[in-house]
Amino acid sequence: MKSAPASSTRGSRISRRQFTATGIAVGAAIGVHTSRSASAQATSPNEKLGVAICGVNSRGGEHIRGFDKDPRTEIRVLVDIDEKVGNSRADKVADLQGLRPKVVKDFREALDMDDVQILTSATPNHWHALMGVEAMQAGKDVYIEKPISHNIHEGRALVAAAAKYGRMFQTGTQCRSSSGIREGMQFLADGGIGEVKLARGLCYKRRKSIGPLGDYEIPAGVDFNQWSGPATYTDPKLTRQRFHYDWHWQRHYGNGDSGNQGPHQTDVARWGLGLDRHPNAVLSYAGRLGYKAERKDPDYVDAGDTANTQVSIYDYGDKTIVFETRGLSVDESADQEINELFGYSKGNKIGVIFYGEDGYLVQGPSYSRCAVFDKERKLVREFKTTSNVGDAHFANFLDAVQSRDASKLHADARCGHLSAAVAHLGNISYYVGQENRVDPKTISESLANISSLDDDQATLDRTLQHLRDNNVDPEKEQLSLGPVLKFDPEAESFVDNDEAKAMETREYRDGFVVPSATDV
Repeated sequence: MKSAPASSTRGSRISRRQFTATGIAVGAAIGVHTSRSASAQATSPNEKLGVAICGVNSRGGEHIRGFDKDPRTEIRVLVDIDEKVGNSRADKVADLQGLRPKVVKDFREALDMDDVQILTSATPNHWHALMGVEAMQAGKDVYIEKPISHNIHEGRALVAAAAKYGRMFQTGTQCRSSSGIREGMQFLADGGIGEVKLARGLCYKRRKSIGPLGDYEIPAGVDFNQWSGPATYTDPKLTRQRFHYDWHWQRHYGNGDSGNQGPHQTDVARWGLGLDRHPNAVLSYAGRLGYKAERKDPDYVDAGDTANTQVSIYDYGDKTIVFETRGLSVDESADQEINELFGYSKGNKIGVIFYGEDGYLVQGPSYSRCAVFDKERKLVREFKTTSNVGDAHFANFLDAVQSRDASKLHADARCGHLSAAVAHLGNISYYVGQENRVDPKTISESLANISSLDDDQATLDRTLQHLRDNNVDPEKEQLSLGPVLKFDPEAESFVDNDEAKAMETREYRDGFVVPSATDV
């Protein structure tokens, strides 16, 4: 094993075998962060708010566009571990606003700057919570993309920090600021389709293999120790071909599409059902399937270890949320009801279906539309947004920052935490049961073990047909069946399952510890 670079001697390393076998390191976090004494300086109504944007390669570009567009803000710092990316973005910002922002690799440099009042994060998921907690401790207001946490422990810490330090915290679930979706949710609340107790979130979104598991070099100019941050420093350093973005499909850093795309839809599902709480129980069946058939190689091992096919059932007592992930080809679909509600049969379907006594309400396929259907699935009404949803969400955040009124926020820390936790709970059920690969009959029999208002067998049948349409025989290349995990919504912890409870957090490296909610 190679020795860690000097800048990372404080961090442990794990082998590729350990990385792929365990996925996420679990255990109690140790150490408590010491709060900074600095606080953001107040600004006059005519003074621009200074913004530091962290992670500017992908989604961070939208942060640059949005905050440059709003006259109330000025981008003063860009944070990125990739020097080439950071400097390239800084040049573009200079062209936009006439001021070139400072480029740094460590976000903590921005926390010490008095001319920075806001920190935003579009980094990989494993960095979200630590950035948010430390920024609020330093007196900054925070905007973090979904999911705001990599695990349940981190979400709780963010909620506690926002309350303790009185900071404005916005979650990047842009649907919350879409006027069309807001009108649709009000229509539901007013009884527009009668009583609604079931919502189905869909992420039917093609995700190809990220390439074979292997040993790959870190791109030149990237500070991999800083990139790893709260996650264990791995050895070999990289097990996937593409450094940027494909971390989503390695659970050590990302949360799969349940945590990538999913929080948008499960957030809307909670919203429309009026659920301001965690579920009582969860059951998932899932797998990372189909890539062997695509590659025509029975020995092929994809570098990802999150599910590309997953169904999670969430029991909220009197209501149910079901979330479905399909990462294989969705060009052909036999899901007649879903096809009719979305208005097309081929291609990605991303959205939420609410099932009411008197009809359906569909959010999707964009973040700008809700459509109402009668019981015969005939379109009867639409709610649409004409303005840019992302701009509206940034503006809502800045309104709260200027007024110091957290009640103005459309997606505060608690909102972000509850929606991220939906993904975490479903994934944990899968992870606990990952080695329990079973035939479809066993899954069917196990569905009786969770309280659900869905036709669970019909959902299973549709999922199995999707696999068969992609040349996967679920009798041979089997799905994994997770256990029904009971969850205490108040304690925010699993009941009677120590393995699941351990996955509520992770092991953190010294210097990158996300503190507990009581220690922020």
